[in-house]
Amino acid sequence: MRLLLHVCCAGCACYPLKRLREVKEEGKNLEITGFWYNPNIHPYSEYQNRMMTMGYFSQKEKLPMVWKDEYALEEWLEATRGKPNLPGYWSKQRRCEKCYDLRLKKLVKEAKEKGYDYFSTTLLYSKFQEHEIIKEICEKLKNEYNINFYYKDFRQGWKEGIEISKKMDLYRQHYCGCIFSEKEKYFPAAD
Repeated sequence: MRLLLHVCCAGCACYPLKRLREVKEEGKNLEITGFWYNPNIHPYSEYQNRMMTMGYFSQKEKLPMVWKDEYALEEWLEATRGKPNLPGYWSKQRRCEKCYDLRLKKLVKEAKEKGYDYFSTTLLYSKFQEHEIIKEICEKLKNEYNINFYYKDFRQGWKEGIEISKKMDLYRQHYCGCIFSEKEKYFPAAD
C-alpha cells in the first residue's frame, strides 16, 4: 500500500515517518513518499532553508520525494486573505484553515492522480497547528476525491520528534512559516 505524506518541514517529519514505517497494511509495510508543497513559508530564504533541510532529511532517511517547488506566494496570499468586511478577517483559525485547504488539496490531487492508496500529513504532529481543522479538511478531501486518509494523532510523539531532529542536527524553525505566525512569535497577543 502506497502513502503520499505531505511534509511541512524536516523537524515535523521525524516522528510521523518513524511511526508510519512501523505500520503494516495487509501484512506489508506502507510504501511512503514525501510530498513538498508549502507556499505558506515566508520569506523566500526561510522557504529555501526548510526545503534544503527536507532534502537532506529525505536522503538520510531514504524517503522518496515529490517536490512541488512552486513558491506560489500570490496564490497563498489570495487563498488566505478572506474578505476585509467580514468578521474574523484576520483570525488565525480562518487563515490556517484556508492555508491547510490549499496545501492538502494539492496533496490529495497528486495522490489520486498517481494512484496512491492513502494520504496523510506531518501537520498532524505539531502541537501548534489547528489539529481538528486539519483532520476535518482531510476527511472532506477523502470523500471528495475518494481516496483513503491515514489518520494518526502524532502529537504524542512531540518530544521524541524533537530529540530525533536534534540528534540529526536538523534546522529547527520557531514559527509555522507564514508571515502571520512569525509576527505572532514576537507579538503573541496580536490576532
